Amino acid sequence: MTYLIPQAADQALACDRLPLASYREIAAHLNLVPGVSVQLLPQTSQEFDYLQSQVGGLGLTIDPVMGDRSRDRVEQILAHYADRFGPWRSLPV
Repeated sequence: MTYLIPQAADQALACDRLPLASYREIAAHLNLVPGVSVQLLPQTSQEFDYLQSQVGGLGLTIDPVMGDRSRDRVEQILAHYADRFGPWRSLPV
């Protein structure tokens, strides 16, 4: 499955049941990929749900000329966590 939008420089993704520690871990992994910068987005829900993540999602800034190898690595990282916590969904940027 492809999670990144081709040719888009700024993207946002969320996984509803992903814990805070896992979001931080993903951000650390993705920040190691050349051409990728990641920020944790704040939670915007006004209602508390114990099962909902404390993070609103990941904000990704991707170099438009990032190579295929780096893009494939980002996809692998996102797929790894999707297999464990559920699908990623795109957020408005």
